[in-house]
Amino acid sequence: MRVVIAGGHGKIALRVERLLAARGDSATALVRNPDHHADVLDAGGVPVHCDLEATDVASVADVMTGAGAALFAAGAGPGSGVARKDTVDRAAAALFAEAAERAGVRRFIQISTTGIGRTTGDEVFDAYLAAKGAAEDDLRERDLDWTIVRPGRLTDDEPTGLVELSEKPLRGSVPRGDVAAVVVALLDRPGTVRRTYELISGDTPIADAF
Repeated sequence: MRVVIAGGHGKIALRVERLLAARGDSATALVRNPDHHADVLDAGGVPVHCDLEATDVASVADVMTGAGAALFAAGAGPGSGVARKDTVDRAAAALFAEAAERAGVRRFIQISTTGIGRTTGDEVFDAYLAAKGAAEDDLRERDLDWTIVRPGRLTDDEPTGLVELSEKPLRGSVPRGDVAAVVVALLDRPGTVRRTYELISGDTPIADAF
């Protein structure tokens, strides 16, 4: 299977690329900064220069044509303001999903976040939650075999392979490596289509968590 990844140089995406390569699949990684191509290659992915804030649907669909799945793992990231929360976390997600529809790539996994629907009083963080929520709403209206993953607070701790997955709200943290492993596991589980999972560290092996 070939998986096209938006945000292909992100910390979760690079881990997904390594896991896919290890099992004989491939990843096409959309990367905004050409200086990051070497990191993607080291992870076993194939980098494609693409700025989702500046491209168009047709260009992304061309890259996605023939792929077996798509993963939206992009984000404006720390230090970005309200405007880029919208242009990346909402608008780029919608563009990527529309490109998947146009290219005929039905399987679509979107990384979101816990806390959707709440407000914190922090203008930038609330804009982030609102953008992620809007991206989820957009995806649910599309004719795609989507699954949404809402991880808790992300850490760079070593992955344990033990998680808690729920379709109800969860609070907690989870290593990025475990998020990546859950994403790859979802590719093999058609029963997870059109479902939204909250994800934190827990006591259940990923293989059994669904």
